[in-house]
Amino acid sequence: MSTERIKARSVSKRRLVNARRRPTGRRFSGVSSGLLASFLLGWAPILGKFAYQAGVDPLTLAALRTAVAALLLWVFFLIFSPQRIPLRWGEIFSCASIGVINGIGSLFYYSGLSRLDASRASLLGALYPVWVVIFLSASGQQIRTMTLTRLFISLVGAVLVTSPWMLGGLTDYLGVMLMAAYAAITGWYLVMGQWVLSDVPSQSGTLYILSGMAFTVVVARFVGGSVLIEPISVTGWAAIVALGLTTALSRLAMFFSLEKLGGVQTAIISLMELAASLTLAFIFLGDRLSWLQWVGAVFLLGGGFFARADVESGAMPAPSFNPMDE
Repeated sequence: MSTERIKARSVSKRRLVNARRRPTGRRFSGVSSGLLASFLLGWAPILGKFAYQAGVDPLTLAALRTAVAALLLWVFFLIFSPQRIPLRWGEIFSCASIGVINGIGSLFYYSGLSRLDASRASLLGALYPVWVVIFLSASGQQIRTMTLTRLFISLVGAVLVTSPWMLGGLTDYLGVMLMAAYAAITGWYLVMGQWVLSDVPSQSGTLYILSGMAFTVVVARFVGGSVLIEPISVTGWAAIVALGLTTALSRLAMFFSLEKLGGVQTAIISLMELAASLTLAFIFLGDRLSWLQWVGAVFLLGGGFFARADVESGAMPAPSFNPMDE
């Protein structure tokens, strides 16, 4: 066998080995980023409650928190990574549109959070993986028996968490509906994010998504509230800045995970946000759940984790990946 032929076979073999390794590395980085995003997002209801205790109203909190997050990202990119800022106008518009959807969702979230305790708000917000499956199924992917089972389990969990006889009093149904709306909107923006990030780098996409989100909530703040912002205490600003920082970092990590894994798998991993929120609410806010509410929480988590069967069966594939790409 000639030397050239031996070298060619060696190169082909090395490429095949690398092709088999890359999806594993891709999955690992996506999972790691998803877990980091979940931990950071778990702080949102806790810091939000701290801001409310300091006298910040929900609209003002949503607007300032997102504006701070967008400002931090722009400063970081301008100083350390300006080459990631330029995108085509069509890509910027697509990312900003996702940001508008996410911004509307955040308005529902912080309005609902102001009416519910942090634990219950987190549990209801955890329904968004179900909506991811619904929206992807509506786009043409088959709804299988396992998917319907997930929906049923999650809905049973929501009933156990929110029913009046489980809460020892009347439920704030407006707060429940606001959190349910947030979950649906979050599911939709994750699905749209999966489609957009198939063509746009996640870091650049995050910058414009968060900018669109900031524009939306700031406009909503001045339309729905007074033109001027009331004086905010040092404690309130500390909570707002902390929320802005965790928002910026969590969005970077989440969209990186979304780019690598797709909407369904990212949503599954993001359920760890619920565990982080419940733990932090127990430690810092003294929130407590009855044993039936914990059963509901298990049902909510279980309904989300069963989506893995959909992924493995091919019903909810991750974004396409060419193993020969660098």
